[in-house]
Amino acid sequence: MLAQARQGTGLVSRSAGLAELARRRAADAEDQRRLTPDVVALMLRTGFARHFVPAAHGGAEGTFAEFTEAVVTVAEGCAATAWCASVASSLARIAAHLPQEAHAEVWADGPDAFVVGSLSPLGKATPVPGGWRVSGSWAYISGVDYSDWAVVCAVVPGDGGAQEGPPPARLFALPRAEYAIKDTWTGSGMRGTGSNTLIADDVFVPEWRSVDRQRLLDGQPQASSADCHTVPIQAVNGLSCAPAAVGAARGALRLWTGDTALRLGRGAGRPGVPGPARSTYEAVLTRSAGEIDAALLLLERAGAVADRGARITAEETARNVRDYALSTELVVNAVNRMFATAGTSGQTTDSPLQRIWRDVNSMATHIALTFDPAATLYAARAFTL
Repeated sequence: MLAQARQGTGLVSRSAGLAELARRRAADAEDQRRLTPDVVALMLRTGFARHFVPAAHGGAEGTFAEFTEAVVTVAEGCAATAWCASVASSLARIAAHLPQEAHAEVWADGPDAFVVGSLSPLGKATPVPGGWRVSGSWAYISGVDYSDWAVVCAVVPGDGGAQEGPPPARLFALPRAEYAIKDTWTGSGMRGTGSNTLIADDVFVPEWRSVDRQRLLDGQPQASSADCHTVPIQAVNGLSCAPAAVGAARGALRLWTGDTALRLGRGAGRPGVPGPARSTYEAVLTRSAGEIDAALLLLERAGAVADRGARITAEETARNVRDYALSTELVVNAVNRMFATAGTSGQTTDSPLQRIWRDVNSMATHIALTFDPAATLYAARAFTL
């Protein structure tokens, strides 16, 4: 799977340079609560924004396998950068579900427009001649300070009859000039993502910059037949989150292993020396490395399956959702285990390990990675079969 990913657009090989710059800027991003401008610029040059953009507008229409490996690579250097890179790819993929006229607007200046947004129906849209009036406030919009466009979700009026399930909702594309940003991001983890609040106040959105949210859920874009666009959102939603957690865990493993090797060299772990025995460190290393490897293998399979587009089955979708949650649970366990044996030095505020520990545990709370709903979906398919 990795070999296939490397034969794609070159995103993976370019991601190594972004990972290194992001690693050097990670402390600054943490302090400023947003990525530094040079990291964002390199993220766009690396090709994350264009990865799922339609080929007709200069995009790559790339694979999920390549995307997954690239995000993991960047996250080894900085989880917040990898998360924003994933947003740039994933929200452009969502924008591809809009009508062709919207494609021409969003990517008028090229395929590297930074699109952000939210699928939570927190806005309200009212139909008017030629389009909609949209208002709302959407929190936790990662990378919004550097965005060019946003795709947001708003509830629309129903047909007036008895309605079951959630209210009807649509997606709306807004150019940067038509929304405000409120500085609200104070999370204890993923501080560098700059996940502030986006506010739209009675914005007119023409009909061609809107699409029924159900089309995204079903994988039915209005102007594309590419596999990366026709896969249902449920089959790939967790893939926009889990690779960053796995990559961050790999970074933690590298740091912990190096620090622990030095500690053992100074005599830690020997009989009579205070602290854990050497066998404890060996067990932590072996179990954590195995869990991280297992998590990555799950994501590699999920990405390969997602690349089947509309041909993916309901059973495969349920398994993918399960594997996003399970892979995240595995790396959380691994990182927590390593952090617990890192000693006091691993807990200092200038230690990258404690930042990764906060970041991974923060990512694990994302709704797309929650285990119980994934288990319900998977079990429903398995028990029915």
